[in-house]
Amino acid sequence: MSVPLLRPFLGLRPIVSKVAEVVAPPYDVLTSEEARILANGRPCSFLHISKPEIDVPIGTNVYSSSVYAKASENLRRMIDAGVLYQDPAQCFYIYRIEMEDHVQTGIVGACSIVALDTNRIRKHELTRQEKEDDRFHQIDACNAQTGAVLLAHNNSNDLMAVIAKITSLSPAYRVMATDNNIHSLWCVNVKSDISVIIKTFDEMSVLYIADGHHRSAAASRVALNRRTLGASADALSQSFLVVSFPIDEMKIFEYNRVVRDLNGLSYEDFLTKLETNFIVEVVSSDQAKPSSPHNIGLYLQKRWYRLIPKYMIPDDPLAHLDVSLLNEQLLAPVLNINDLRNDERIDFVGGKRGLSELEQRVDSGEMAIAFALFATQMDDLIAVTNTGKMMPPKSTWFEPKLVDGLVSYLLD
Repeated sequence: MSVPLLRPFLGLRPIVSKVAEVVAPPYDVLTSEEARILANGRPCSFLHISKPEIDVPIGTNVYSSSVYAKASENLRRMIDAGVLYQDPAQCFYIYRIEMEDHVQTGIVGACSIVALDTNRIRKHELTRQEKEDDRFHQIDACNAQTGAVLLAHNNSNDLMAVIAKITSLSPAYRVMATDNNIHSLWCVNVKSDISVIIKTFDEMSVLYIADGHHRSAAASRVALNRRTLGASADALSQSFLVVSFPIDEMKIFEYNRVVRDLNGLSYEDFLTKLETNFIVEVVSSDQAKPSSPHNIGLYLQKRWYRLIPKYMIPDDPLAHLDVSLLNEQLLAPVLNINDLRNDERIDFVGGKRGLSELEQRVDSGEMAIAFALFATQMDDLIAVTNTGKMMPPKSTWFEPKLVDGLVSYLLD
């Protein structure tokens, strides 16, 4: 029997009276210290499961086995206390996020690992080994996927009809999270609606990972490990937790860069070197944010500049991205930054934090220079992914973010 691309599952979720206490930002947008502060005095916060290092002595290696054991212990404690419970029947779930005037509504389900491993679920970014290892150990220890992978799909009328019908009813939850966005969840437990969702996704030739490359890679490793121990093709471990939204509802912000030094150059010499490949213009701070592709904002010595390429922009879907242009024409040849995944001289700042965050990090002396980029578009992501190529690390910053804890997926 073939396994559907997306299937319903027995969701693990909070009781209604505790949902506001449980839901938490995704594990990878907080430092350990930020998570510790946010979870202080909140024993039901999902951060005790997704960021379990907050419950072990400060200074403990966050990747130690004791940390993952604590995640498992905390998950079991919340289940035993009745804060989390498992639905009695298999469901899909409809997940809606409202961020100011932006609304996106998707389907929560268990997605086939086979589809991931055979590139039907397509990636656009490489993972960092230690981050992938971290999620592998966390999933394996908890025997659960506690954070969903964000997918994007082409919409369909049948899917829209089911969503419209279900969301006309009151949701199971409607909660404002710490991001001030409204997160709502509906259960889809009518067999005919479940069948429509299964059939619609089975007819999709491809879905795209928007966010969650480390979680999906870790889930694939857990699935392989369980298969070596005898798990069948339809075992729960052979699927992973996803929320899939329509492509046309996804919103990408820019992912900016900050660099610690000028590679031994004075700022005058640095600017002179840039003039080989760029027109360099001084601009005001309100003109610094790029409003179109192929111009880059640069902040140095309390002054903003605009960089406009002098050279012909490549037609290749990957090479013409501004993140690629910055890498190839500036970061590597001028600043000697060749490995964005591992070079500690560079850091990345989600665009929703604004240009003020870039200015603060440079003005504080922590960083020497900042680059403001035009946001990668969904069409760009799809074009690159369909060629089988990978974008540079931190090319996309999706907002709004999912919350952790609204629904989780137990592996048996």
